[in-house]
Amino acid sequence: MMQSLKDRMSREEAFGIWDKYLKTNYLRLHTLESEAIMRKLATKLGEDAELWGNTALLHDLDMDILEGDYQQHGAKTVELLKSEGFEIPQMFQAIKAHCEGVSQTGVKRETKFDFILAGAENLTGIISAYVALKPDKKIDGTKSSSIRKKLKTPAFAASVNREFIALAIEASGLDENSFLSLAIEAFEEIATEIGM
Repeated sequence: MMQSLKDRMSREEAFGIWDKYLKTNYLRLHTLESEAIMRKLATKLGEDAELWGNTALLHDLDMDILEGDYQQHGAKTVELLKSEGFEIPQMFQAIKAHCEGVSQTGVKRETKFDFILAGAENLTGIISAYVALKPDKKIDGTKSSSIRKKLKTPAFAASVNREFIALAIEASGLDENSFLSLAIEAFEEIATEIGM
């Protein structure tokens, strides 16, 4: 008899799956940063912080397996999560939609959750790149105005999708300063873990 798939996931379960499949250090850091931002935003917006955080932690789960082949990015992660015993439609939709226009899944961002995940995970690239240029390489003291300036400089962290970030801010209903400040606070809360 086939075991039914679970529609909820604990942080412990998410972390175990993350640790099993994701080995590349920068991807591990990126997904931890994404998780921190999504948990912070979910709490602020009265959303499900466990769902938002776990989804962000796992959104790039397939990257080491796919080895840079983006065609199945997102869809492969969903396949892995199903094989681990989960069926979480909101999570799966957001994971597939975060790579809209990059993978061949054809899944588009539709919900607030989808838009915010796609933007938040891109925002980690701007914040990380900015902190890497600071003399002490620490998140402490980073201001939202500094991140806003970098967002407006297309050549800085050029691979970051700024449109996704702008649409995430819009979907959140927060002003840009509040959104960026929450993201910086999220980084500060895991600074030791991510070496910042």
